[in-house]
Amino acid sequence: MSVYVALGSNLGDRAALLKQAEAEIAKLPGVKVLRGSKVHQSPALLPPGDTTPQPDFLNSVLELSSELSAPELLKALKSIETRLGRDPGGRWSPRLIDLDLVLYGDVVLDQPGITIPHPGMVTRRFVLEPLAELAPDVVHPVLHQSIAKLLAAAPL
Repeated sequence: MSVYVALGSNLGDRAALLKQAEAEIAKLPGVKVLRGSKVHQSPALLPPGDTTPQPDFLNSVLELSSELSAPELLKALKSIETRLGRDPGGRWSPRLIDLDLVLYGDVVLDQPGITIPHPGMVTRRFVLEPLAELAPDVVHPVLHQSIAKLLAAAPL
């Protein structure tokens, strides 16, 4: 079963932070990094009505295999964010590192603190573009559409 994690950074040495996050993920017990997408640059998402400029993000996606459950893996990813200096600021705030568990095989999960597949992924080209590099034919387990189709329909 393949697991996909989206990485993003728009503060500090963004490229180095993505590499450091990948290295930390690779050290997790029971987790293996299988491959990664190219790094993409994208504008930061801003809150509705806010035009305050933010630095662009660098984004990528990793394909993993994991012996950890989805909640265990998400907890480990959040721990990596903290170790790499992420400030638990607001939803729209700039960040050193952001790690999102976007797909965990065909698992569908909606519990406090975790929703799989990631609920925002289908409208976020900065997730879908690198994900489509790795897994264009993977089918979203709720929408029953391939990642390639979701990307084609995603807003600009």
